[in-house]
Amino acid sequence: MSDYLIDDGETHEDRLLTFTIPGRNTRGRVVRLGPVLREILGAHDYPPAITHLLAEALVVATLIGSLIKDGDGQMTMQAQTKGGIVNLLVCDFKAGAVRGYVDFDRERLASVGANPSLSALFGEGYLAVTFDMQTGEGRYQGVVPLEGDSLAQACETYFAQSEQVPTLIRVAVKSGADGCEAAGLLVQHLPDGEEGRERLHVRMEHPEWEHVAVMAGSIRYEELLDEALTMETLVWRLFHEEDEVRIERGAMLTRGCRCSAEHYENVLSRFPEDERAEMRDESGNILVDCAFCSRQFAIAL
Repeated sequence: MSDYLIDDGETHEDRLLTFTIPGRNTRGRVVRLGPVLREILGAHDYPPAITHLLAEALVVATLIGSLIKDGDGQMTMQAQTKGGIVNLLVCDFKAGAVRGYVDFDRERLASVGANPSLSALFGEGYLAVTFDMQTGEGRYQGVVPLEGDSLAQACETYFAQSEQVPTLIRVAVKSGADGCEAAGLLVQHLPDGEEGRERLHVRMEHPEWEHVAVMAGSIRYEELLDEALTMETLVWRLFHEEDEVRIERGAMLTRGCRCSAEHYENVLSRFPEDERAEMRDESGNILVDCAFCSRQFAIAL
């Protein structure tokens, strides 16, 4: 196997690793979230089931968002239901900055046990994946039913139905004395190796994809989370028999909450004065809460 690294060293956590397998027309991403994940989760007092759900969602959002070539582009993943325990789950990714938030019914969650299924949390829900590109493609969105055993499976369905790209996603999450850790792998088959060509259908039976899917699907959750294994080692274990695997380090990851007083001032300035007057409290400020980071801003406008 030939590795092409853009710098020296090894990749353990809070940084993306991208790879391509030219002989199989395949691209992939690996990520392991540590301190960044714990910083995002620490903004709210989430119970274990919601912590696990959001951790998985943040890994998936990072894997999918990192596929964007537009450096200023943003990917937003949103799951909603009507009458579900989870009212809203939203994550987004932009240039290595990731954030997420879950709104849920705490009392109903307590009644479904410690490890509720995806259907128990969402009922009949849907998953929307939105790409906002600053150049070229503009904004586009795909919506699929929120089905399967995990968010990862729902996102595989999104790529099959909306993007016509065979995709495999694996996510592992664990919580311990040092907090929550999560990791994930994404691989995709690109027909004829041409990312820009029209895809008339998803060829899950393509021999190149079948081989890659079997190899990638063999990864174990404990391997994804094993801090002793670099992400380069994970890729090598899966695909060392290939003629060539090209590896490149991607962006360093950060908590991506972009809230600021200036941002909210800009948003509120677009409202008519009579509406802003109704928003002000007794001291004349407009109080704005950021759901992502649990901060409150007093805007004097």
